[in-house]
Amino acid sequence: MNLQLSHLPNREKKTREFGLTMVMDKGISLRQAEDMIDGGAEYIDLVKLGFGTSVFSSNVKEKVKLYQNAGIKVYVGGTLFEACWVRGELDKYRKYIDGLGIDTVEVSDGSMSVDHGEKCKVITDFAKNYRVLSEVGSKEEGILISPTRWIKMMQNELAAGSWKVIAEARESGTVGIYRPSGQAHVVLINKILSKVNGNDIIWEAPKKAQQVYFIKSLGHNVNLGNIAENEVIPLECLRSGLRGDTFFDYLPEDIVSKSKA
Repeated sequence: MNLQLSHLPNREKKTREFGLTMVMDKGISLRQAEDMIDGGAEYIDLVKLGFGTSVFSSNVKEKVKLYQNAGIKVYVGGTLFEACWVRGELDKYRKYIDGLGIDTVEVSDGSMSVDHGEKCKVITDFAKNYRVLSEVGSKEEGILISPTRWIKMMQNELAAGSWKVIAEARESGTVGIYRPSGQAHVVLINKILSKVNGNDIIWEAPKKAQQVYFIKSLGHNVNLGNIAENEVIPLECLRSGLRGDTFFDYLPEDIVSKSKA
């Protein structure tokens, strides 16, 4: 930090197990990736090469290495995993990510319907050689999953070998754990947290209001994902009370009372 202030919350340091920030790379250039790393690599834990963008992006292998050298784990989007799975080409997928030097995998089923037991078997199989993130929730608007089902899927996938489970929201932030308006589905989230350890969940939160909700509800070391590459430092300000939305959250009551008088 360039300025040491009192009354700032203690942030977990890399390599973190919680307090994670996952950034969505939707096909940025190698130069843009270098700029992102230069601007805030210490605040980025994971980069997802979103959906199928890695298939079309230039210099992907070089970009993966760039991220990894900066201490950032990289994986390709779950949609690409599903595209290979639905075609019966997971062996081709393994060769692809091995060729990129990637050791982290997202196992998801948000775009297609599969038996959950089969999904858990795939998670267990990949967990033998990769760090697995598994995503829970549909990408389709209007598909409702009961809280009991969310909980059971998350518990089963963690038991099957997932390092973290990702709560689906898409890059739009209007499905899964959010209502079509983008507002958090509070009842669903609270029911999930009553049965699943929050440190084991990455909440997709592409919108600022969603990030604020989770930070205020679960604390500054909440795991957040689908963060835009130009929102890494603004998010860190939210986590630390250096932005208007969380300005008073970490200050002693006497300072708060005096400031609001």
